[in-house]
Amino acid sequence: MGQQVAHVEVVGKDADALRGFFAEMFGWKFSEPMGPTDYTVLVDQEGVGGGVGAGPEGYPGHVTFYVQVADVGAALEKAESLGGTRMMGPDEVPGVGIVIGLFSDPEGHVIGLTSPQAS
Repeated sequence: MGQQVAHVEVVGKDADALRGFFAEMFGWKFSEPMGPTDYTVLVDQEGVGGGVGAGPEGYPGHVTFYVQVADVGAALEKAESLGGTRMMGPDEVPGVGIVIGLFSDPEGHVIGLTSPQAS
């Protein structure tokens, strides 16, 4: 079996409006906002985790899925060897216990990587 999608995020201009849309559309519930980006994560749901937040002023937004890997640094190196481009990482998310990274595939699509949360 391949590695699983572990997290999906939506970042846009109006985090409150996006949360309202997804709450109505799918019945999603969100945590309290965290930090300066107004980022929230999905709560009380099964399946893939996710989050919604606001980007900096003028940022058009994005949707990114994150694939769980054992070693984010090694996975970023592999992506580069296959023609992808490292965008960031590996970086530890403070207070969360995971490491994340981003790369673009050969056509420029952004893909996230995350390590399993430390127990």
